[in-house]
Amino acid sequence: MKNKLEKILLKATKPARYIGGEIGSVVKDRDKVDVRFAFCFPDTYDVGMSHLGMKILYGLKNQVPNWWCERVFMPEKDFETLMRENDIPLYGLESLDPIKDFDFIGFTLQYELSYNNVLQMLDLAGLPVLAKDRKSLTPLVVGGGPCVCNPEPMADFFDLFILGEGEEVNLELLRLYEKMKPSNPTKEEFLREAVKIEGIYVPSFYDVDYNEDGTVKSITPNVPEAPARIKKRIIADFDKVYYPDSFVVPFSEIVHDRSVVEVLRGCIRGCRFCQAGFIYRPFREKNIDTIKNETKSLCEQTGYEEVSLSSLSTSDHTKINELLLSLSEYTDGENVNLALPSLRLDSFNEELLERIQAVRKSGLTFAPEAGTQRLRDVINKNITEDEIINTCKMAFEWGYTQVKLYFMMGQPTETDDDIRGIAELSDKILQLYFETPKEKRGRSVQIAVSTATFVPKPFTPFEFEPQATEEQIKHKQEILKSAVTSKKIKLSLHYSNTSVLEAVLARGDRRVCKAVYAAWKKGCYMDSWDEHFQFDKWLEAFEETGIDTAFYANRTRSYDEVAPWSHLDYLVSHEFLVRENKKAHLAQTTRNCKEGCSGCGIKPECGGVYCGGKKTST
Repeated sequence: MKNKLEKILLKATKPARYIGGEIGSVVKDRDKVDVRFAFCFPDTYDVGMSHLGMKILYGLKNQVPNWWCERVFMPEKDFETLMRENDIPLYGLESLDPIKDFDFIGFTLQYELSYNNVLQMLDLAGLPVLAKDRKSLTPLVVGGGPCVCNPEPMADFFDLFILGEGEEVNLELLRLYEKMKPSNPTKEEFLREAVKIEGIYVPSFYDVDYNEDGTVKSITPNVPEAPARIKKRIIADFDKVYYPDSFVVPFSEIVHDRSVVEVLRGCIRGCRFCQAGFIYRPFREKNIDTIKNETKSLCEQTGYEEVSLSSLSTSDHTKINELLLSLSEYTDGENVNLALPSLRLDSFNEELLERIQAVRKSGLTFAPEAGTQRLRDVINKNITEDEIINTCKMAFEWGYTQVKLYFMMGQPTETDDDIRGIAELSDKILQLYFETPKEKRGRSVQIAVSTATFVPKPFTPFEFEPQATEEQIKHKQEILKSAVTSKKIKLSLHYSNTSVLEAVLARGDRRVCKAVYAAWKKGCYMDSWDEHFQFDKWLEAFEETGIDTAFYANRTRSYDEVAPWSHLDYLVSHEFLVRENKKAHLAQTTRNCKEGCSGCGIKPECGGVYCGGKKTST
């Protein structure tokens, strides 16, 4: 394999992505390894190497002496062509061995538009893409990640899925395999034991029936070992969970080329459109000493001069100011840049701004999501216009000159006035700059306004809502363009047919597998990259397989409809989601977890800081 690679590497763009050998990569003696796991990120090296989950599970598995986890990424099309022309199957970066010879091939499903990359990678590995055609025990094809909250559009291609957080369940699954391997079980024998592990979902062990109108009638187990509902796994004690003390340091630049420390999981906010805010519940945080120790270890082991604090909302850490003060004692002394993504508008104060001055003074990014207070209440954003204005005023007075604002179009109950509100709010923020004394403000100003199309997602209060049609989105975009009059406001309008595909795949049932397969056979993959996306081919695939995109994307769903994911338990109750949807249509907000429990269904034993309405010690 190595000789073949040496002949073609220099013909590829960024060849360093395909050879391995980076600092921090783990190489073992294959003769002393009993379990081999190929961790596949179904996108390019530059994207996948930035993914924190891969870093965690890579280190976790490789801690076990006789297990070997290797990294695998989707090659760019130029290198893929070279691989096929030279009979080089998809391989692990650490050993350069073909992954078809591994025990497990695991994919992390982070976004729906990566689905067909899974099929392409299995095919490039020399394996059948359909699970039913892979008869032998190994390799077992495993899926995890946020999209597994509804894996049904990919059910035909995977042997099993892991629901929720993977640190504990991955170890349990691999230990079971190591224990059973000497007896040479069949695939079904192994899967019947694996499904007994909490958080393991084997799609072939469930039958799906449909009503005459095309909706799901029932989802029932077809083997006695399979539970009626599969509960996601969570880590209750976040301070004791495994975290790597070193990362693989790439040879070439990647999307997020820095150390990353996870400071908390979950979110207290309950924004009704946000899937991550519900499927990652409960809210748990690390204590300051843990975060500081992990920061020091990663920076010293990798040599990175920047560390990012990772979370859904870093400023919601209960001791955020104390945390930043403690970290700055180390980062300032070592000339390490401290990056703080995911900051909330309503969490800003002068003390926090002072702490982040060293990060980047040119611009700040905020996500009001909606232009009017009414619509912000509908989506439960729980920020007021005064909070937006006061935060931007403070930023201009501290010398910031650029503000990026993110909004969504096509949200439930949205009106033309809500769209005009985006322009009006942006203009108010622009005027704040000119009202700031010249001795305080920067020399120039730009307000960057970006809009995306709302996609309804499972396990959110908006899972019942329709997606706006292309015609409706274009109408809204025209209104916004005509409402923005200042050249100081830079407008970026996003509508792509990828939003339609994302909605179909997000809320699809098992029948959509046929369309995924048909689109892949037509050459559809790398769909998240505009230059590779072929919507016309997708439409052909949908038509040929009898899939009506409007049925999945643009239809309102009743509260009592059986969802394709109704047999999966992400701990947030269906009753809570219905209650939140009804409140949305009344433009009523729900308090965040810090202010008091709203009865989402998460139990105190899950380890959440605010579970049961009471803050626990951290």
